[in-house]
Amino acid sequence: MRATKMNEPEIAAELKKLKGWRVEQGKLHRVFEFRDFSQAFGFMAQVALAAEAMGHHPDWSNVWNKVTIDLTTHSAGGLTQNDFGLAGKIQQISGGS
Repeated sequence: MRATKMNEPEIAAELKKLKGWRVEQGKLHRVFEFRDFSQAFGFMAQVALAAEAMGHHPDWSNVWNKVTIDLTTHSAGGLTQNDFGLAGKIQQISGGS
């Protein structure tokens, strides 16, 4: 089933459910900061497994203890429920912070 691009009111409603996420350049965006590189890399490994299970993958980068994540559904040309679902999983993995 193809993901459907969300409109602004839908996006605003979903953003209220997520702590620390915002829309930046049309993508769901968040930076996570950890104690050190090992903790950041461990977080990325857990997110990778969750993303693979969902069949939806982040655009992300890691610099030492920081992991920057951007989510969008390229095939839909914007944000979909897939992005918010993965963001919710990522938030759980991070301990809700």
